[in-house]
Amino acid sequence: MSGPWNFSGTSVANGLSEGSVTLVEGASFSISSTSGDMAPGSVHGVFFEDTRFVSLFELRLDDELPEPLALVPRHPFSATFVSRGRPRDGQADSTLLVERARYVGNGMREDITITNLGREDAACTITIVVAADFAQLFEVKENRIIARGEKETSAHRSTMSFTYRYRELSRRLDVEFPGQARVEPGIAVLDVVVPVGSQWNGAIELRVTVDDQPIELRYGGEDPATRSVPAERLKAWDQTMPRVHTGSPTHDLTFLRSRQDLGALRIFDPERPESPVVAAGAPWFMTLFGRDSLITSMMTIHADPSLTASTLRTLARLQGVRVDPLTEEQPGKILHEVRRALATTADTRAGSVYYGSIDSTPLFVVALGELHRFGADPDTIAELLPHADRALAWVEEYGDSDGDGFVEYRRATARGLTNQGWKDSFDGVNFAAGQIAEPPIALCEVQGYVYAAHRARASIARHLGDGATADKHDRRAAELRRAFNEQFWLDDRGYFALGLDARKRPIDSLTSNIGHLLWSGIVDDDHAMQVVEHLCGPELFTGWGIRTLARSMARYNPVSYHNGSVWPHDTAICAAGLARYGFAEQASRVTAGLFEAAGAFGGRLPELFCGFPRERYPQPVPYPASCSPQAWAAASPLWLLRTTLLGLDVSIPDATIACTPTIPAIFETMRVENLYLQGSRLDIVVDNDVATISGLPAGIREV
Repeated sequence: MSGPWNFSGTSVANGLSEGSVTLVEGASFSISSTSGDMAPGSVHGVFFEDTRFVSLFELRLDDELPEPLALVPRHPFSATFVSRGRPRDGQADSTLLVERARYVGNGMREDITITNLGREDAACTITIVVAADFAQLFEVKENRIIARGEKETSAHRSTMSFTYRYRELSRRLDVEFPGQARVEPGIAVLDVVVPVGSQWNGAIELRVTVDDQPIELRYGGEDPATRSVPAERLKAWDQTMPRVHTGSPTHDLTFLRSRQDLGALRIFDPERPESPVVAAGAPWFMTLFGRDSLITSMMTIHADPSLTASTLRTLARLQGVRVDPLTEEQPGKILHEVRRALATTADTRAGSVYYGSIDSTPLFVVALGELHRFGADPDTIAELLPHADRALAWVEEYGDSDGDGFVEYRRATARGLTNQGWKDSFDGVNFAAGQIAEPPIALCEVQGYVYAAHRARASIARHLGDGATADKHDRRAAELRRAFNEQFWLDDRGYFALGLDARKRPIDSLTSNIGHLLWSGIVDDDHAMQVVEHLCGPELFTGWGIRTLARSMARYNPVSYHNGSVWPHDTAICAAGLARYGFAEQASRVTAGLFEAAGAFGGRLPELFCGFPRERYPQPVPYPASCSPQAWAAASPLWLLRTTLLGLDVSIPDATIACTPTIPAIFETMRVENLYLQGSRLDIVVDNDVATISGLPAGIREV
């Protein structure tokens, strides 16, 4: 299909490399070279709500491209590009320094400073070249831009304008230059004189309009960017986040980057700015995803439970209400993703909403259960509980389409995703011998999520005094667990099948999905040890993380998207499952490997990296075009802090907290400050795997 929903999972972004710079703020982001320029024919540009508004942005000094010197990151949404003019004939050095301070947010602002380092006044000509193709996000990503609609470029005084109309949709870009600029369509020229030891300053503002509604630029006028709304939001977010001290600057940086990246990936609805959600990842997935946002919010619930609440509220507002094969909407179903693409905006309500996810719906209920455990106020639970019941009704009526007791997926039309679990590439679900599984497919981890959803709903009901509802969901959970362990367990292989295919045959490949089963709690105790041995053995564990597909499988490829790579969030979920079943040493070993991988990536875990064994290369090998920052990768260190490092188990309804830490040797110490719990801020100090907690709210007891 031509829209974004049929993404094959190859994640090939032409021109996006380690030499690219991505700045992110809400629904806006920019991609440029390290010089600051945005080159034509590449993935570079300024994007807003899934449309590329700027496809070319180039600065020349005296008709030449300046020589790049440095890139200075400021915030996730801002950076300064430093370069110098080319030396004049007969001179070894240039006397003109060029600084481009860029701020992205609902468009872009760039403050240009030319400094004269010479011994005489300097005259120079600054030329800015701009183009706008208004291409749809995934067309840019996949290098298949389709020409459609009508485009016009015009200039009036100091403003250059680009307009685009396609059917009932319209987009507009206005580029405002300093008043002395000579502006023509596509090019602006400024002749300036910079006195000795002085500077010339000028600002360029790129403002966007969507469907005749001007979008307010975050950094317009003379307001300093450091006091802008995004900067203030990041500052407030950072103040609420826990501080982690490990005795290792490398690992402390990982926790710091985690909280910074999560703050930058939050997106805000202008009509409900108090309820942010986390976008899936930059640059290609700066939008709400059901699965990604739910898992990320659960991973960070001990740091900021309000993020979980706002994610659930947002998804509840968009919960399915009708049967629509085009979008795969069904009553009670939780969405897969929201898009604002030009080609599809008018197709469905609330922008472009697609529901082709088999796991978002049970995960919604699991997240609500987590929110309840962490002490959400009764009004919030009461508000969201009907949506959880509608989600569980979807599980029974639509999720289990053939009535065999398991939830399976099959896309409704050829426009939908072929695979609808988290491994959604076209070849992500395959047999040990390499055959691609045919849908309908019942994935193993989805059954685990459904089990956990029933358990969560039962727990909420029991604390609300609704014994009948609690018993009903406990009974359904037990029935599912029994049937699952009987039908998915491969006795001759000693692990659970990845799923059941259209003919109810077990899909017998060995995958990381079995670790999700431990996290959900659906695994019978007599199977747990064998599952752990596979997860932590050389077939799956690389030393840095757990592979998505074991290296003995026919489709194993360590440089593939889902068939042998390592996804940090996936490994972190597996580690949490190991800890849940009491395998603390194995959980600690996996946790240590992932933190060491993060250190090799400068403290920022990418979306995924290659699945080569650690003994082959001294550092983890990056995967081409991996999203970074990416939400659930960024959340993984905080998740591991709670589940494996601290072993933190909280139940506010029961007024209890337990902390059973296991600290790997890579951490010299473990001290956590400013950890949120029920309106209080906790400090936890671990010494010889014994935790001391201070700041507990009244009435909460350690167990």
